[in-house]
Formats: sequence, C-alpha cells, structure tokens
Amino acid sequence: MSLAALARFSYHRRRLVLVLWVVALVGLGFLSSAAGGEYRNNFTLPNVESQRAFDLLRTKFPSQSGDTAEVVFKADGKITDPAVQERIEGVLDQMGDVPHVVGIVSPYDEGGERNVAQTADIAYATIQFDKRANDIPKSVGTKIIDITDAESRDGLQVEAGGQIIQNSEQGAPPASSGIAILAAIIILLISFGSVIAMGLPIITALFGLGIGISGLMIIATVLDVPEFAPEVAAMIGLGVGIDYALFIVTRHRQELHSGHTPEQAVHIALTTAGRAVLLAGATVVVSLLGMLLMGLSFLQGLAIGASLTVLVTMLASITLLPAILGFAGHNIDKLRVPGMHRDESEHRQSVWFRWSRQVQKHPWLYTIIGFVIVVLLGIPALRIHLGNSDAGLDPQSFTTRHAYDLLSEGFGPGFNGPLVLAAATPNPDDAATLDELQQKLATTPGVAQASPPRFNEAGTAAVINVIPSTAPQDTRTQDLINNLRDDVIPSAIRGSDVHVDVGGAVAVGIDLSDYLAQRLPLFLGAVLILSFLLLMVVFRSLVVPLKAVIMNVLSIAAAYGVVVAIFQWGWGISLLGVDKGGPIEAFVPMMLFAILFGLSMDYEVFLISRIREEYLKTGRNDTAVADGLASTARVITAAAAIMIAVFLSFVLGDTRVIKLFGIGLASAIFIDATLVRMLLVPATMELLGDANWWLPKWLDRILPHVEVEGHVDPDDEPEEEREPVSV
Repeated sequence: MSLAALARFSYHRRRLVLVLWVVALVGLGFLSSAAGGEYRNNFTLPNVESQRAFDLLRTKFPSQSGDTAEVVFKADGKITDPAVQERIEGVLDQMGDVPHVVGIVSPYDEGGERNVAQTADIAYATIQFDKRANDIPKSVGTKIIDITDAESRDGLQVEAGGQIIQNSEQGAPPASSGIAILAAIIILLISFGSVIAMGLPIITALFGLGIGISGLMIIATVLDVPEFAPEVAAMIGLGVGIDYALFIVTRHRQELHSGHTPEQAVHIALTTAGRAVLLAGATVVVSLLGMLLMGLSFLQGLAIGASLTVLVTMLASITLLPAILGFAGHNIDKLRVPGMHRDESEHRQSVWFRWSRQVQKHPWLYTIIGFVIVVLLGIPALRIHLGNSDAGLDPQSFTTRHAYDLLSEGFGPGFNGPLVLAAATPNPDDAATLDELQQKLATTPGVAQASPPRFNEAGTAAVINVIPSTAPQDTRTQDLINNLRDDVIPSAIRGSDVHVDVGGAVAVGIDLSDYLAQRLPLFLGAVLILSFLLLMVVFRSLVVPLKAVIMNVLSIAAAYGVVVAIFQWGWGISLLGVDKGGPIEAFVPMMLFAILFGLSMDYEVFLISRIREEYLKTGRNDTAVADGLASTARVITAAAAIMIAVFLSFVLGDTRVIKLFGIGLASAIFIDATLVRMLLVPATMELLGDANWWLPKWLDRILPHVEVEGHVDPDDEPEEEREPVSV
C-alpha cells in the first residue's frame, strides 16, 4: 500500500484504525505480562581469557559457582571486643536466613583473621549465594540492605557490597518518563500554540512506546535483554515517537494554513513528511541493528527491542496519527495558548529564513566557526579510558559505596578489584609450579597480596587470588594485568602443563575493550555504508549522503568528548549526583554511535528532504536551502529540545551508565541540531551549490527510485496558489 493510499485509508477509516491500535496496546500488554519474560544482565565474551577463567571456576568449583557479597563492619573500638563480636555474629545470623544464601565466611571463623584490617576496627564477612547475581531476585539484596540499615547504629557501622546489592539499589526513578513527557508538553505548547495540536504527538508517542516496551518484554522470553534496555528503549522511543509525529503534524498544519482541506493536508503531510519519517526511522533501525554485528549476547535483545520500538513509533506516525488528525479536522488549532499561535505557512517572514540568508552570505566564515567548535568539543575523546565502573562510583548515599570505601580504607585500594587466576592442573606435580607462581606474584610490582593456590577436590584446578596495590579504575591496574598475562605467568609456568587465565571484573573490562576494538570496524563500516547507500538512493546525490555521514560522525565525536570531559575527567560531574570521574564503560562508545548516528540522521533527512523538495520546484540551490531551512528549522529545534529533555530526564536516575547515556545523547542532539543542521549544513550547501545534487547519469539509471519528498496531487492544491517570492 502506498503512503497516499494509507493516508486515505487512515483518514476515512479512522475509527477502525484507532480501535486496532487500542486493541494492540492492551493485548500486547496482557501478552507481555503472561509471557513472564525477565530482563537479565547475562554477559559472556566469546573465547577471551577472563571468560575462560570464569568458565573454569564454574565447572571445577561448582560449590562456588554462585556470586558473593561482602558485609563490611566498622566499629568504634576493636572488632575483637566481645560486645562487638556478639553484635556482628547476630547480624550474620540474620544474613544466613536470607533466601539463596548457602554459606558465610565470618571474620571469627578459623582463618578468618584475613578478613580483619590491621587497624582491627574494620572487618568483612563473605556471603556465598547459590546463583549468579543476575539470577537472584532483587528482593534478596533488598533484604540484606534492610538488615544493614537496622543494625548500623550505636558505634557499629554495617554496610553491604557486591553486584547483588548493586542490582537492588540502582535503577532509574519511575518519574523519568513522566518528567520527559511534561517537558515535551511544554515545548509542544510553545511550538504549536494549541493544546489539541500539542496532544497529537504525545498520544502517538505513548501508543508506540507502550507497544514497544511490551514487545521488549516478550523478546526477553527468548533473548537476553539487559535490565537497562527498557530505559534505553524509553529514551529512544519517546524521543523519536514525539519527533516523528511532530514533523507530520507541523506539515499538516502548514498545508491547512495554506488553504487545504483537512483530508488534503493529511495526504500531503503523509506523502512528504511521512516519507521522510520512514527514511529517518529506517536509518535509526539500521544503526541499532548494526549492534548485532558485535556478536555479544546482551546486545542482541537490546538491539532488536530498541529497533522494534522505533518501528512501532514509525507505524503509529503513518497510521494512528493520520486517523487522529482526521478526528481533529479544522479544530486542531482550538484551545490556543495566548500569544503563542503561529501561521505555519509564513516561513519566509521567520527569523530562520533571515538566518539562512545570513549564513549564505558568509559560508566560509560559518563553516570554519562550526567546524572548529565541533572539533574542540571532540578533543577530549582522544584521551578516553575504557573500563568498568564499579561501586566506587555509586552515589555516596548507597550502602555499596560505603562498603567500597571501608574496604579500601581497611585493606587497600586494590581490594575492591581482585584478580582471579584460574589454573588448569592436569598433573599431580603441578602444585609445585603454582607455588612458584604464587611466590613470583607476591614480589611482582603492583601486587599487594597473592594468596596461596587453592585446589578443588579432584586436584584438576586451582585458584590464586591477587590483590592489586592500585584501585580497579586506575590505569596501572590494567598495566598490571597485561604484565601478568604477557610476562609473569608465562615465565612461571613455562615447561609445565599448567594453563592459567586471569579473570576478575577489571580483566573483563580489558577483554571487552579489546574484543570491541576488533569488531568495531565491521560495525562502523556496515552502518556508514548502508546509510550512505540509502541516502544516495533517496536524494539522488553522491555529495549529500557523503556530507551527511561526515556531519553525523563529527557530532558524535563531539558528544564523546563531552562524555569524557564530564564522566572521566569529572568536569561538573557533581551536578549530576556523581562525586568523581572514572572510566567509560567499554560498550558505551559503540552503543552511543549506534543510537546517535540514527537519531542525527533524522534531522538530516527532515532538513534535506525539504530542501530537495524546494529544489525540484525551483531548480535554484540557494533559495531551496533558505526555504528548506526556514520551513523546518523551528520544528527541528522543537524536536531537538524535546529529545534533549527526554534524555536529560534520565540523568535523574541512580545508575551511572544511564546518566552517561542521557548526557551523551542529549549533548549530541544539541550539537547536531544547532552547530550542524543550522550552521554547517546550510553553509556547506551554499559552498557546493548545484554540486550538492550531482549524481553520474549511469548511476542514476541503475539506482531504484525512492522518493522522500513526494508529489502534491493537483486535486490537493488550494484554490489560491502561493505566488513565488523573488530573492
């Protein structure tokens, strides 16, 4: 079905369309609840050293296959004082009754003196669970937190740390989406000046988001979907859902104000702005699905779920929205906000038309200014430090942060990032080799402590725990791991059949960074090439898609720079509720690129499609750029403001990675919608002139014809045509 036919069907059968969408929303909501899908942070890396270490421990030490947590104590006196000991043992007795707890190593057990700091005022107990942290209900961690809160009093501080506790303590507040919608309402009221017009994009986005999140839960029944996926999907779904509907509603109102009937306006809006929405959405989907090329299980569910959310919002924009526009009719401008209503047809009297002309008078100046600013913003990205953020970056109000700080205070900064050396020992005499390795480890620079090797019952595997002398987020800890892997361990086990792999959270971060670095060129190349080809087919140009790809990469690089400056260097980070900087999660740059490239391309498509529409009418590049920018600048600005508000609302959450995503996405959209779309694009298009639309004739003949700007049916022309304006 063509967009023109879809517009007519949705307009004339609007009651049926609305009912179908309501049924889909309610039905999928019930289906997702019945399906029983759960979000899981299952994380595996294919054939890397830290994963091999974990797999060996899981198979050879099954009693310790579950995760652990630490309960940390700090007393005003000595941990060994009888009164303090009685209270601590009482706390541990309560912990033993918590579900999934199968064992506790107390500082008062035989050999437990290793769990007591030299100052004797700090100690910890290790809680052993029967499952991995991501397989244990959050209520377990909440129960432990409740115990620590109740018992932390009268001279004894009790805190809890570990991934199980983090899973229970972290999470974005439910108000994030509500705040984003409230901000969108305010911006749409300012943009449209009408309550009814404002409500249309909101309704469309909520339908798309509701169905998309339900679909994400259903996907979680068959694929691994990380716990932060709904928040990412909500950020993307709300942003693109409102934006896509905003562009179509704006074009609809422009045609109404030009004298068209509501049906004609719906037809024109859907065959012009609607086509642009389809292309923009397609680029977002291509970018998101590009994450599948990375070969990581936890990204598969995220990529498919987020793509599904975008697809649903696209479908809502070209079916549900035309139906609602049919219900609104001429009443779309009713319930006006005093002083904010504008005539959408008078774009040549706007400040944006004058701005475009100003840029076109001095294209070199504005090109240089825009390029220099974007490059300066991107410079910090050259010093990016990839790794894993840990509890040391949790909010200071969290018990996990208190536990982290107490362990660092009592046992050294490297205690919170232990390295686990998993050794396969096929021969009985391998014990001597591991003893030599342990002695060599103990004298290795950067190692604070290396435990004696501990063998499993069969004697086929052993574990050596190594405590670095530097913090987990310190680059010197990464240097230590590389030294152990490349020099220390190979030299110690040379000539034996022992095989040793280095694992632990810091080692996982290094392996993930290396793995992504190997796969990243394939991912980037696929996304860039597919997007270039798609734009080339649609805009019938080699220059426009090449310029679009370059501009998008520049804006994303600038966003990387902002993220590094804030979250790694700590510039202004206290304003976000984080007290210090740390490494950037290794998967963040790749995910940001996947999301941002698609979202940035949205504005490029909406702007260039309108410029090309005007160019096909007039054949003049300069007036086409001015008219195209003037017609879309206000709506692009409003759309960007909404997207920024949506992304920034998620900064209010507790999870650092979600804050990071929110700032990264918001800064990229701001840079893209201001410096790139409103400055660099018109300036460079003026410099290139008609060359913007150059395409070899032989290539034009073999490429399929896909039109974004569409054609206005003569029957849809208003009674009085607009007179051309001489410029």
